[in-house]
Amino acid sequence: MPELTDLSVIRTLCEKYDFALSKGFGQNFIINPGLPPKIVDASGVDKTWGVLEIGPGIGVLTKELARRAAKVVSIEVDERLPPLLAETMAGVDNFKLVLQDVLKVDLRALIEEEFPGMPVAVCANLPYYITSPIVMKLLGDRLPIRNLTVMVQKEAADRLAAAPGTRASSAISCAVSYYATSKLMFTAAPGSFYPAPKVTSAVVRMDIRTTPAVQVEDEDGYFALIRAAFGQRRKTAANAIASGLGLPKDKSSRPSSGGLRRPHPPRGPDPRGLCCRTAGAEVRFYQNKTPRPPQSGTELRGLGRYVEGMEDGTLLTSAVRCGLRRPR
Repeated sequence: MPELTDLSVIRTLCEKYDFALSKGFGQNFIINPGLPPKIVDASGVDKTWGVLEIGPGIGVLTKELARRAAKVVSIEVDERLPPLLAETMAGVDNFKLVLQDVLKVDLRALIEEEFPGMPVAVCANLPYYITSPIVMKLLGDRLPIRNLTVMVQKEAADRLAAAPGTRASSAISCAVSYYATSKLMFTAAPGSFYPAPKVTSAVVRMDIRTTPAVQVEDEDGYFALIRAAFGQRRKTAANAIASGLGLPKDKSSRPSSGGLRRPHPPRGPDPRGLCCRTAGAEVRFYQNKTPRPPQSGTELRGLGRYVEGMEDGTLLTSAVRCGLRRPR
């Protein structure tokens, strides 16, 4: 089979199978021959590993994965691609195509059936328009996988790998931190793809934690609190959380066992600090322009705000979504 990163080969295949690249599916095929080996290197897989790929396209990354791993299962939603992949992947015995929507398929059952006894990694050139839902499904479903290595838009990569307190830190940064440790591995120029996207791309690797970074009593409440905190960045912490959780504004300024309250007396130097109780733990937000709060218990720093948590047997509820940092 000719080199699949050759633009003339791609155009010939597309013409042969009457295939037009779809913006709706976010299709940008790799045409830089150096990229697939770098992505697989970043994933760390070898002949003992099984690999779950999402969106194989015409098989550029897929062929490199099949060459280096024990088995590759690729999930593809575009019903026009199987005939094309049958040609490009002909003779590759350790490859299987699953024609499904990755957000709807039972990934746990698929992994257990296809990769018995193997360590499993996810490796993919993800469609940019659906990066966050895919990553959160892979992490949130607590699948039997060791790591995720994904090519995404650089801006999304910055959020996935953002350190606490940085400008790129966001709700998804903290969700990723809850489930995994992440690292931005390298970037790829727009000219590495066909058609060329308007933005730079990057590869991020996420290594799954054996247990979440913090223990909470109610994960739904935990994530709801942090989504609210990051949801309206131009608002104060009190107003953003009250709005995001659908609470009356007066609950953000008076003591309440189930909602939001101002600390009394204030623990930090800012009397306007907001204390939140949810999911069995307490979190305190401070305006960024005030001095840093005392380092007691577990401390976090979120975008534009300090966040302080108090340990009470179970670690704090809102810790990781804002980026966890423990005191020295």
